[in-house]
Amino acid sequence: MRKKSNTPNRGFRVADQIQRDLTDLIARELKDPRVGMVTIQSVEVTADYAHAKVFFSVLLGDAEKCEEALNQAAGFLRNGLFKRLMTHTVPTLHFHFDRTTERAADMNALIAKAVSSRAQED
Repeated sequence: MRKKSNTPNRGFRVADQIQRDLTDLIARELKDPRVGMVTIQSVEVTADYAHAKVFFSVLLGDAEKCEEALNQAAGFLRNGLFKRLMTHTVPTLHFHFDRTTERAADMNALIAKAVSSRAQED
């Protein structure tokens, strides 16, 4: 029987540390012009710490080109994480554009439109 870990939130802490370190690495060391102003929204790490899904949003620039550039630079960023993290394994990074902020803006616009049409009816 597998022994239960005495640190149940270790995966969340590792993901949080990866998020902080990646933010710093992308801002300071990544020199790719396709990567604009990137914000790391969240990181999901698999149970065996072999893979990490990194969700990001872009303030300036093309999201598709940025995603392509980040996935191409994943090895470089992983190497930077090796130097910073104190873990036995560092996960392979998979970058995904997070459309949550776009969807939230669309929903706010729909709500505002519904409120204004209701105000005009009254």
